[in-house]
Amino acid sequence: MKKSPDRVTAEAQRFVSQEDAAARWGVSVDTIRRLIRTGKIAGYRLNNRIIRVDMAEVDAAFKPIPTSGR
Repeated sequence: MKKSPDRVTAEAQRFVSQEDAAARWGVSVDTIRRLIRTGKIAGYRLNNRIIRVDMAEVDAAFKPIPTSGR
């Protein structure tokens, strides 16, 4: 069964390069690699060079800081 174009697009946006994930949050690629190394997010390796991360996992790794009075 073939995937619909909408599903392919959604999956392509879900799994992104480390560079794209870093740019979304305004952090360095080293920060994304550190999150993978410490197990806070999973990295998915296609081959020796291509690694993708699940953007939902990256988003979940960044938590709001609670403030007093809120």
